[in-house]
Formats: sequence, C-alpha cells, structure tokens
Amino acid sequence: MNLYYTVRLDNGATAAAVAPDELGLKKFDICVMRRDFYSDCGQIAILHGDKYPDEKVHDFSTVQRIASEQDRETAKANLEKSRGSFRTAVNQVELLKLPMKLLNCHHSLDNKLITIQFTADGRVDFRELVKDLSRILGCRIELRQIGVRDEAAICGGIGICGEELCCRRFLKEFNSINVRMAKDQDLSLTPGTISGACGRLKCCLKFEHAGYVELEKSMPRRGDLCGSPEGKGRVVDRNLLTGKVTLQMDATGNNVVVERKDITVLSSGRRGQQKGERDISPDLKKLE
Repeated sequence: MNLYYTVRLDNGATAAAVAPDELGLKKFDICVMRRDFYSDCGQIAILHGDKYPDEKVHDFSTVQRIASEQDRETAKANLEKSRGSFRTAVNQVELLKLPMKLLNCHHSLDNKLITIQFTADGRVDFRELVKDLSRILGCRIELRQIGVRDEAAICGGIGICGEELCCRRFLKEFNSINVRMAKDQDLSLTPGTISGACGRLKCCLKFEHAGYVELEKSMPRRGDLCGSPEGKGRVVDRNLLTGKVTLQMDATGNNVVVERKDITVLSSGRRGQQKGERDISPDLKKLE
C-alpha cells in the first residue's frame, strides 16, 4: 500500500510525495525522492496516510529510500554550494536590473537542477537571467515566483499570539480573507492589528469568522437604542464572546455594561450605514 507525505526541502519549500508502506517512514525522517529527471533530499514534515488531503494534486515525488549517511553528506555539501549560487544569482539580478527579490537557492541531490525562489510585485521577464545563470553555473535553472504569504511560510517566525506562524506550522492553503471578516469580529481596523508577519491580513481571521457571525445574530448593533434595568441607552460597544453590551445612558450620559439577556432593542440606530461603522479604506483593501 502507498502512503502520502509532505516533504520539506532545505529552502523551506514543500513537495507532495508518495512512498510504499514498507519503508516505514516517520515524521522528521530524511528521505531521498525522485521527481521527473532529478533526485532530491528532504525531511518528512507531515504524514497523510493512504490519501492525500488535496485532491487537486496529482504530481507526486516518489520516495525511494531513507537517506544514507552519504546522502546526508551530499545534501550538506549542496547546501554550501547553494549559498554561492545564490550570491551569483543576486549579482546577475542587480546587473540586469530586474525588479525581483531573490529568497533562496536550492540544489537538487544529484545537482541536475537549481531552484531559485523569488518575490516580485508583478510579472518579471527573467528569460535572460535564466540563460546567464545556466551558463555560469552549468546546470538547469528553475525560477519560481511565490507570494508574500508563501515567503512568510518559508522564512517562519512568531506571531503576535506567541505561537509559530500558522503558515509555517500547518497551514498549506491560503483561503480568501477580507477586511469584512475583521469588522464582523469587532476588531480594530488598524493595519498593525489585523495584518500578519507577511504584511497581509492574518490567516487566523478566517478560522473563527463563522463563529463570530453566528454570535453576532443575537447581539444588538452599535447605535441601537435599547432598554435595560438601568434605563434607556444606545449601544456604543459590545463583546461578542462574553455577550456583554456597553450602553451610553440617555439620562446621564454614563456608560453601563449590561448582559445581553437583560436588554431589549427598542429601535435600530442604522441610517444607511450603521452608526459607528467605518468604511473600508483603500489602504486596508491593499492588505487583502
């Protein structure tokens, strides 16, 4: 029976791989795999069992064996080579004045392929760069453009929550995320609060969005006029998780925190746009 894995390479990139059950691969094992015309070496990052989770993936590397001591030494030597190749590539990019940021360089185990990952604001014509690098390094070159979220996943880091970045630890697919999700969770819409290490909206905004939307259904909105044991007042703040609402009392102007179950909505404070609700600025839209 064949089993499926996610293998992480030394440049942080991952590859989908398949191997016979007889190999007995475990997490963190170093293995040698075959893909197309070259062999490569990587570490088992995720064990998926007898079915790969992403049905769209059909091109798998085939794990041939657990890496021997010689394979490990070759991979270590290739890592040193890749640093020199990376410096060469950076120099060529500067020489050709290409608008791209190189991230890393990876030599396959058999040195038949050099993969260079980069980021750029748009499409880059790097055909001349590939020709020059192939001539200088004497090897087939593959340039791979990735997004800023992928860059964060490769580089890694610690999020504001104190945990390792989700994209580095377990998140493999980047779902669509928008500022509306932050608004639905009553979060501050300052870029520093809702953006992650990559500079885009935090992926975790997606995780609990459905739960917040469900909680919001039973809560009054900001600006609503409500009746409470303390008197009438308008909603100026609310906490969806605790179910508490802050009312500004009509009689005194003081703010009072009341349980949701103890208030009654008398009239809506919405006039076109909800009172207290802000438009999504173009600057915030850039984070999506």
